[in-house]
Amino acid sequence: MQVTFRVRRYDPDTHPAVPRYQEYTLEMTESNTVLDGLIRIREEMDGTLGLRCSCRSAICGSCAMRINGQAGLACNTLLIHALPKDGGPIVVEPAGNLEVQKDLIVDFAPFWSKVRAVQPWLQPEGPEPETEYIAPADDMQHLTGVMACIMCGACVSDCTVLEVDDNFLGPAALAKSYRFVRDPRDDADNSRLGALNEYGGVWDCTRCMQCVEVCPKGVDPMGRIMALRDRAMEEGYTNTTGARHANAFADSVEHSGWLDETKLVVKSHGVTNVKEMLKLIPVGIRAQLAGKRPPLVHKSIPGVENVQRIFDKVENKQ
Repeated sequence: MQVTFRVRRYDPDTHPAVPRYQEYTLEMTESNTVLDGLIRIREEMDGTLGLRCSCRSAICGSCAMRINGQAGLACNTLLIHALPKDGGPIVVEPAGNLEVQKDLIVDFAPFWSKVRAVQPWLQPEGPEPETEYIAPADDMQHLTGVMACIMCGACVSDCTVLEVDDNFLGPAALAKSYRFVRDPRDDADNSRLGALNEYGGVWDCTRCMQCVEVCPKGVDPMGRIMALRDRAMEEGYTNTTGARHANAFADSVEHSGWLDETKLVVKSHGVTNVKEMLKLIPVGIRAQLAGKRPPLVHKSIPGVENVQRIFDKVENKQ
């Protein structure tokens, strides 16, 4: 079958050095992958095309890029799955949120600096054990999911928070941090969680689920971030906007069966945080003009006792 690739090109040595798109058309089979096509383009049609690849088996993570606007591994993306239904070209672009060096090659230095920032190594306390440390099987089996991460950067590429705030640690680094917080051999949970509770940590995730969608190994970075939030609150890190927001949200639903948005804002930022409250005045005015202002009198929904019963069951189970 005939396949057209629309590849985003960028060469820093050209003047002016601006991105452009170039199309290549070639004959391929349904069993071929996007990476197969890109390698053929480089070897048979245009030797100037820059891309990274290695194992071609979804193990090394080198060929992570955006395919039709979404991050993925080119080596395990079949052409028949990538071909648009309208018959248009397969659009191939470099991974997002990382600086492009050439064509489909991006600079991974920021990615690795964020991973190093979470101190991805065991930090046990006390003297070195005389014999091997035998970790409980259940704990280690639980961690196999997050340890399946191949550091491809697909989750970082499509993270919507990193698009607007490069201080965010990102889903890959936070998932890696979860791996050590949950490791029974590590004794630095408190310090780890304290660091993750700061700006750029677990509370900056917007739960857009993009990292979950694009992860080729099912690591579920967002789920790990949510678990880290719970763990941080259990350890007493509750005096942040994010933690207060989570508690206020749950309290409101448990009390009335639905969300009291007015109180949620006040409780999340804290009644004494005048500066943050003043910042929200324009938002309140726009909500009023658009007819979206929450009711001033918040009433419980009919059957609220059923909602409260659910909360009781969850709390008792814990």
